[in-house]
Amino acid sequence: MSKNLNAVITGVGMYVPETVLDNKYFESIIETNDEWIVSRTGIKERRKLENGATSDLATGAIKDLFASTGVKPEEIDCIIVCTVTPDMLFPATACLVQNNVGAVNAWGFDLSAACSGFLFGFQVGASLIESGTYKKVVVIGADKMSSIVDYTDRNTCILFGDAAAAVLLEPTEDKSIGLKDSILRVDGSGREALNMRGGGSYMPPSHETVDNKLHYIYQDGKAVFKVAVVGMADTSYEIMKKNNLAPEDVKYLVPHQANLRIIDATANRMGIGREKVMINIDKYGNTTAATIPLCLVEYYRAGKIKKGDNLVLAAFGAGFTWGASWYTWGID
Repeated sequence: MSKNLNAVITGVGMYVPETVLDNKYFESIIETNDEWIVSRTGIKERRKLENGATSDLATGAIKDLFASTGVKPEEIDCIIVCTVTPDMLFPATACLVQNNVGAVNAWGFDLSAACSGFLFGFQVGASLIESGTYKKVVVIGADKMSSIVDYTDRNTCILFGDAAAAVLLEPTEDKSIGLKDSILRVDGSGREALNMRGGGSYMPPSHETVDNKLHYIYQDGKAVFKVAVVGMADTSYEIMKKNNLAPEDVKYLVPHQANLRIIDATANRMGIGREKVMINIDKYGNTTAATIPLCLVEYYRAGKIKKGDNLVLAAFGAGFTWGASWYTWGID
């Protein structure tokens, strides 16, 4: 791997479905209310893809990226789709997206790390760039969470939304910008607290798995919250300490949008205020692998991120998976 090169984001794109599910909608189908949802999660509404699949979300995001940058599909070398809701177990959703957009020269694959998916995919994509072998790598976070949510389970259905966002990575010799460092972790002992048991080789589809709702998300909310608060906060603090970043050096924390209380705990551990935290959980809920890149797209397009700004990206997800990355923005 050539450390003469850094991987830098040179373009972004996003796609969210038109259908909005606000908290009043959930008041009409389950026993809950707007005040309860907002106070515990920070979520006011989320999006739902009525017709289509994760590949359609991802395709929309990469097309938006092409439209905003002028990059042509045939220029892309690799497409990484970070998702836990692939269209099918195989072929990979990345293959479907490649075909949809006409990226005839690209190879690609799916990466499964749940809510940490984009963070893991970002590191993999950056490594491909840093190797000097590839010039343009697209990393997409995309999930159609509505496809695996049980809308009778009030503990989980209020949390999730559908969305996709993409970044284009290219090489730069400017060492002052790009992906600087990552701390990534997994702990498989957490498998029982957050999972989807049915559908894989462990528990293949059957009448029993369908009847028992094993193809939906299962989450032990209290157990996950307890570990997520520590995992996201500690790695975010660790990446700062490792690289001698003071709170004033950080322009934004870019956290996975799972729960506003987890986000606040991470910011507090880093010693930064809410004004330095990217937040859009109120509009989109938890879109799993899409949350971090969705924040990047919105804040960049709103003119809130400038070249040279230091960002700390942080996530926690099923696996357990978690981590933090230090990235210095490189687009003027």
